[in-house]
Amino acid sequence: MNREGLSTVLVLAVFAVLMAWLGLRFNFKSLLIISGLGFVLSLFSIYFFRDPLRTPQADPLVVVSPCDGKVIEVERTMEQEFIQGEAMKISIFMSVFNVHVNYVPYAGTVEFMRYHRGKYYRADLPEASTHNVNILTGLETEHGKIAFKQATGMVARRLVNHLRLGDTVKTGQKFGIIKFGSRMEVYLPLNVNVKVKIGDHVRAGESIIATFEKHSQ
Repeated sequence: MNREGLSTVLVLAVFAVLMAWLGLRFNFKSLLIISGLGFVLSLFSIYFFRDPLRTPQADPLVVVSPCDGKVIEVERTMEQEFIQGEAMKISIFMSVFNVHVNYVPYAGTVEFMRYHRGKYYRADLPEASTHNVNILTGLETEHGKIAFKQATGMVARRLVNHLRLGDTVKTGQKFGIIKFGSRMEVYLPLNVNVKVKIGDHVRAGESIIATFEKHSQ
């Protein structure tokens, strides 16, 4: 289980035990029912915060998915903040049943980080990209600038990103998590070969979403 979920699981478990004790002590069936719900939620949290072993791609030309989920957008767009120009955008939606640990899509140096306070629209809607709470991270790589964005959804309320400016990162390196359903986006140079399409299901750190040519610069 990912360490970010420990506090959630412990709080729910303690709450469930307390409700069970009070229910038995004072013979309140309603508290026993609440206790049961608490135990169910604590078990679901253990499932939600699972952190299975992933084997990152070794090929230096591949871009990997930063998360588990379903591809919902593949389009050419403008990325104004870090790339400051046109880019290929790949958006991935994570349901509450997906693994939510996040991985770096490509090796590079962290040159940009920005936190945006926003709203909590459904993560699969286009407006979630710009209006929802999000963290945009920009990397300088051997193939130019790339960026990736963690965004909340209706249920997700917390973004965790352990990266810092100046960090050197590897493809498939674990860097954070989004709690309870959300969205991730990757912005790549136009000269990449996109390997996914809308509707594809991807695995964090392992699924190839794009590749670079050997001499892309």
